[in-house]
Amino acid sequence: MLKPLRQGLPPLDPTAVSDAASCALPARYEAVREARRFTRGTLDQWDVGDRFDDICLVVSELVTNALRHATPAEQDRGDERNPSVRLHLLRWTERLVCAVRDPSHDTPAPRDSDDFSAESGRGLFLVDSFADGWGWHPLAGTLQGKVVWAMFRLPPAG
Repeated sequence: MLKPLRQGLPPLDPTAVSDAASCALPARYEAVREARRFTRGTLDQWDVGDRFDDICLVVSELVTNALRHATPAEQDRGDERNPSVRLHLLRWTERLVCAVRDPSHDTPAPRDSDDFSAESGRGLFLVDSFADGWGWHPLAGTLQGKVVWAMFRLPPAG
């Protein structure tokens, strides 16, 4: 079991965020497509250089994992009034963080497999491969669940 990871995430001053966007995603698999569309539209407005495709891939994997492993099975997957997954994109001058909030308290666990041709089970491996850092932490206060995040270093502006 992994302990909450914050390593690799440098101290980020929330007041210094230059851009932020978020969207609620319903607990259905079509939400992955919605997350990709939202991410592409947001990143088109931000200068993320050659990290565009890496960020889109990682968002897809994080959202897929949240829907597959962190949403309650008994939840109606068609209930859009009660979105259980939320995607946040936060941009600082030279960093971008993708964070996916879900209702589960379960620790994200990468699968230990040497089968790289498998159709599933590689999500966190891909996140680790394409992001500059990733981790997770439980939510505090009245919020239930956890946030799984991935951080990307961006090229200097200009």
